[in-house]
Amino acid sequence: MKTYRFIKTGLDWYIDLPEYIEHGGSTGDLQMIDGADKMLDMMAEGKNSVTLIIAREHFEGADVLALTEKCDPYIGGGYYIMKEYEGQEINRTMWLCQVTEFVFGDIPPLIFVRRENPLTIS
Repeated sequence: MKTYRFIKTGLDWYIDLPEYIEHGGSTGDLQMIDGADKMLDMMAEGKNSVTLIIAREHFEGADVLALTEKCDPYIGGGYYIMKEYEGQEINRTMWLCQVTEFVFGDIPPLIFVRRENPLTIS
């Protein structure tokens, strides 16, 4: 279980992951797009940052992202669906890029996530 902060700059969301940059990754890779940005908008509730607890295994209060399609290695990452968020049915699909592989070591079939409370005030 790890905690990650996501920051919105203008209209764009980024994961705050300096160790990825230190290992030769680019800042552009850290941008959350293709549904992940919309999910973060919902989780942040109008704030410019949100902190999430993320794990490979279920933990109390966690919602689940289920892998629906692993992308070709050229593209990287995979498509996930989050059927519920904090007890509400949402059925949101999102693409999580190759940074997911950096975080987990692979593209896991399930990712468990919970918003850390209280929300980070920005």
